[in-house]
Amino acid sequence: MSMQQEIVKAFGEKYHKAPKVFFSPGRINLIGEHVDYNDGFVMPAAIDKGIWFAVAANNSNVINCYSYDMNEELSVAYADVKPQQGWKNYILGVVHVMLESKMNIGGVDVVFGGNIPVGAGLSSSAAVECGLAFALNDIFRLGLSRKELALMAQKAEHLYPGVKCGIMDQYASLMGKKDNIIMLDCSSIEHQYIPFHLKEHTLVLINTKVQHSLASGEYNARRNECAEGLRFFQSKDKAISCFRDVTPSLLQQYKNEMDETIYNRCSYVVNEIERTRKASDHLTNDNIEAFGELMYQTHEGLSKYYEVSCAELDFLVNEAKKNNVTGSRVMGGGFGGCTINLVKNNVYDTAVGNIVAAYKKAFGIDADVLQVKASDGVYIVNDES
Repeated sequence: MSMQQEIVKAFGEKYHKAPKVFFSPGRINLIGEHVDYNDGFVMPAAIDKGIWFAVAANNSNVINCYSYDMNEELSVAYADVKPQQGWKNYILGVVHVMLESKMNIGGVDVVFGGNIPVGAGLSSSAAVECGLAFALNDIFRLGLSRKELALMAQKAEHLYPGVKCGIMDQYASLMGKKDNIIMLDCSSIEHQYIPFHLKEHTLVLINTKVQHSLASGEYNARRNECAEGLRFFQSKDKAISCFRDVTPSLLQQYKNEMDETIYNRCSYVVNEIERTRKASDHLTNDNIEAFGELMYQTHEGLSKYYEVSCAELDFLVNEAKKNNVTGSRVMGGGFGGCTINLVKNNVYDTAVGNIVAAYKKAFGIDADVLQVKASDGVYIVNDES
């Protein structure tokens, strides 16, 4: 039985009616890490791994929700919506934002579950938020665009889980397009699609299977450090509105006046924005080798200057380089999770095998390997309503 079938079966057993079924994908980000909240450019894609939602209206003002993966339930009247713990906040945050926005939503019964490894940096949280937001929009005919839903889902994550994320995760989950990468301008919130047909490479994630406890607090800390750095540059030049206006030469000019940590954070952001611009050109011109080199540069920046890597991630990237992997880097918030790798098909088995074996020897952990493809954003799977 497929995961989708399991979710529908669980829904029928719980609520004794036929649901409408939605698929909400996780996301990868090829390059442009930690710059979505710094007005940069990012290059994400929805992937063919995600979360299935079985949803039906229940003619009340109560949301009943069952997490198939966690085997936990949630039942809350809309008048009583407030923050709770864990996965429930991703659900309740979306409901809160919709109610706050005066959206005319009724009660729903929900079962959801999927095949995204939690904590791997594939944005399972955004998949939950976007899947529910899309389902509510569809069932209650709210008329919201995908972009509006992405912004609401982002706000939900800010308010309830308390993670001050940028727009990338929710945008990619909703706006993904099969066999395409999204080139997203995080300042204007506009995008273009870049065809992504890998002929001689496979896109593979290698999961460290660790998630260091620093992750959530350090994410918000990095955001604050970047904001402090931007304020510094704006104090020097009022024409500077965002990090795109800070050139590498300007950064170097004021290096000695800046706190070392703040300088390092800004240095990473400024250079990553430039790398993403270059990466778009390389991908458009089908220059995968040059693109891969930029991925390695991004990892070095994330490890040395942004300091969101860890020993396990650095080890995997170093092993990738030893084994002729075209490009490799940490993906997502950091401090664990996955590396994203562009691996030539003719060395795939040997390279991935060597990397996983070396990781097992060094850390005693069997790393998970997950091949992914660029996929469509949230969509309706079937309609029984």
